[in-house]
Order: sequence, then structure tokens, then C-alpha cells
Amino acid sequence: MYFCILKQITTMIKGEYVYIMTNKSKTVLYTGVTNDLCRRVFEHQNHTNPESFTSKYKCHHCVYFEEFTDITDAIAREKAIKQLSREKKNALINGVNPEWKELATPEGIVWKRELWTEQVKRVIEEITQEIQKQ
Repeated sequence: MYFCILKQITTMIKGEYVYIMTNKSKTVLYTGVTNDLCRRVFEHQNHTNPESFTSKYKCHHCVYFEEFTDITDAIAREKAIKQLSREKKNALINGVNPEWKELATPEGIVWKRELWTEQVKRVIEEITQEIQKQ
């Protein structure tokens, strides 16, 4: 089961993202890094840079992402994913999203129920720690 988190909520949870976009026929993959996944998906889908790789190959579907708290870690992971073979990238995507469903849209991030539960637990833990510090 999937839930969609509205963009207003996702902006409360700060993070850096490494993501993989694909085209309709799933023949092309693009790996990128951003601090606002929903905005970046919007940009890819709306060809804000018409000369870009994603515009040229119509990579409009976010089928994979990872969240980081540090941009340096996110950039390192992006570079590592870019070095993987297509077979290994497919395995990476299939490990979390075997049906290659849309995981992020301009409206929000779609999470599997288990991931949502873990995210909520993490946010509650962070808030609890902040309260205890006061």
C-alpha cells in the first residue's frame, strides 16, 4: 500500500536526495542529486532545461531515490550509482520498487507503508530529542 505525502509536509523534513528517473518505456536511466525532490521532478517533467539529458530522452518518472542528511554523502552516492552497470542499477531499483512505480511527483513523495512508518518514527525520535535538550 502506498501513501502520498503532500509537498507541504515533505518540506518540513529536510534532506538531500539521490534519485533515478526513467522514460515511459524504461529504456533510459538518469541519476541526479537534489535538495528538493518534488521540485526537481517537476523541472524534469516540464523541461525547464530543454537541452538537458532528461528532456532529450523524456525521463519523467522517478522510480528510485535515497535520502541523506549531508550533501557530500548524497553526491558521493550519486557518483557511485552513475558508475554502476545498467544491470546493477536495475537491481537497485527492483530491490525497493519492483514494479517501477512513480515514487515522487511534483505534488509529493509516494512511500511504501513500511518506509512511511520508519520516516514517522525517525521524525518523532528527532522531535523527542529536541524536547529533551530544552
